[in-house]
Amino acid sequence: MRFDTRVLHDGLPSDPATGGVNPPIVLSSTFAQSAPNRSRSGYVYSRSGNPTRAQLETLIARLEGGSTGLAFSSGLGALATLLELYPSGSRIVASDDLYGGTWRLLEHHRRQFGIRPVYIDTRDTKLVAEELARERTALLFVETPTNPLLKLADLRALAKVAHGTKTLLAVDNTFATPALQRPIELGADLVLHSTTKYLGGHSDIVGGALVTRRPALGRKLAWLQNAVGAVPSPVDCFLVIRGIRTLGVRMRQHVTNAKALAATLESSSKVRTVYYPGLASHPQRALARRQMSAPGGIVSAELAGGRPSALRFLRGLKVFTLAESLGGVESLVDHPASMTHASLPKGEREARGIGEGLLRFSCGIEDPADLVEDVGAALRRL
Repeated sequence: MRFDTRVLHDGLPSDPATGGVNPPIVLSSTFAQSAPNRSRSGYVYSRSGNPTRAQLETLIARLEGGSTGLAFSSGLGALATLLELYPSGSRIVASDDLYGGTWRLLEHHRRQFGIRPVYIDTRDTKLVAEELARERTALLFVETPTNPLLKLADLRALAKVAHGTKTLLAVDNTFATPALQRPIELGADLVLHSTTKYLGGHSDIVGGALVTRRPALGRKLAWLQNAVGAVPSPVDCFLVIRGIRTLGVRMRQHVTNAKALAATLESSSKVRTVYYPGLASHPQRALARRQMSAPGGIVSAELAGGRPSALRFLRGLKVFTLAESLGGVESLVDHPASMTHASLPKGEREARGIGEGLLRFSCGIEDPADLVEDVGAALRRL
């Protein structure tokens, strides 16, 4: 089955008890046993497993091409659980352009327990190879496209490099989703999602997921999922399932709108730089075409005039909503320096190219003409 059919039918049978075409939401925290420690259904306690969560986990694993899927209460909950695999002294090499919460977790929390993060430009496969050869590395953690500068990493090449040094490759696939990019098919060992974003798609839940192609690793992570306990509610799982069912059609409109917005921004003299893998000006456009079926729904742009221009521009928007997060049906705009990436010190942000004039646009599914007109009107205020 093709993707749009799979999101509706793969792993989502009708309810055998009632014939309901939507999976039931099982709101029980505990389950009756036939004898001590003998489950009737395979479920004992909802932190350890829940039928609604199991349907979501199966669905995400199949869409990403993995053997095991695990759902969490947030994307950072998924990452924190993944990091529990690694004891003090473990070295992790990560993309230097990361979601601010990921950097904060690695730098301010896990470093104090002896985890040693190293940040490099994962666009440069040769640089990654040199870094992995320098010292034993437990994990190569990559965002592609990155947040917020939309840098790409060559996943097939990085997988070869990582496996040559017995390093696991984990990819945050939140921006692309399995509708546009499937890292496991390109050689990655693990995929991470904030299901809050495109998979949920309606800005009404917070969640996360991990998918792995390695069964033994899946068993370790499932044990940690239960032990750490950062699991989502059955209602949130149901809402992510509901969102995934329209993922393919939504992503097409997100991409259509992002292309229109990127072209509008690039044509303005009041915009210094536009970051979007679908533009001919993007230095990695060829790679985007090779490993993604479409360039995604996120556009970032650096306004000329820095912070004053950015604030004036934001005040002029009517359709785009100033808010954190992304991937919902409504269009959002974020000022990374003071919002999603505020946890990075100013010097770190500037070194990574996150200036005070940078804005990140999450294009929703509105009529593209309305988004273009909204941004055009705000640019004319500058």
